Amino acid sequence: MTQPLSNDDMPLPSFSLEPLNRSSFVPYYRQIVDQIRRLIQSSRVPIGQSLWSEGDVAKQLGVSKMTVRQAFHVLRAEGLLVVEKGKVPRAGLGHVVKNFQELRGFTEEMERRGVSVSTRLLGMSLILPDAETTRALGLPTAEQVYRIRRLRFADNQIVGVEKTFLPAYLFPKLAEQDLGHSLYHVLETAYGVNLEYSEEVLEAVAAGSEEARLLKVKRGSPLFSMRRKVYSSGNQPIEWTHSLFRGDRYSARIISHRKK
Repeated sequence: MTQPLSNDDMPLPSFSLEPLNRSSFVPYYRQIVDQIRRLIQSSRVPIGQSLWSEGDVAKQLGVSKMTVRQAFHVLRAEGLLVVEKGKVPRAGLGHVVKNFQELRGFTEEMERRGVSVSTRLLGMSLILPDAETTRALGLPTAEQVYRIRRLRFADNQIVGVEKTFLPAYLFPKLAEQDLGHSLYHVLETAYGVNLEYSEEVLEAVAAGSEEARLLKVKRGSPLFSMRRKVYSSGNQPIEWTHSLFRGDRYSARIISHRKK
């Protein structure tokens, strides 16, 4: 899997930003946001590409650093600009949005949105689960489960890490399957499972030492935690997953309807 070049390896863009429209009612900072967003989303500025500093942009466009700082703040909130202390900004992936209205795995969700997705299998083992996993999957005592740990990438950027538990008796020889792509595709095609619905619990957490190392963030950085229990036909729980996603690269989209 090809990883993007580091911030220090990529030169600044060879072109300049377009002049601002001084007669427009659109604020200058918003014009800067729109222009840089288009450059990144159109891939004219690729993910990981170094960008101009606040001072460079202010000089190019003839505006104050405060105006540029306001624009950068918006772009950082969208995940399209990554700014680390002591380094020039670089283009970010933007937030990967999860739609909770439909039951899809990470691979299915990203491919549906046209995002290049890849997975690194960190490990797979047959274990006796802890009490939480046993309860979640409705298993009798001493029933083994497969534990699968995977690192998730979107457009070659690390997005999250997942730990999944599956009842071993339901999925014999699971270790022989290709789990580097869609797990749900394997469950449906190789084992004939009919996935019906899921229950998910979301919360914000701080990155511990292990998560920080895997996700390439600082310890204590905000993470998006999702615990998901998936049911097959007959209301049988078949999957229990804990996902941790980078807060600067992942967001949730939930649509709610008011009952009459």
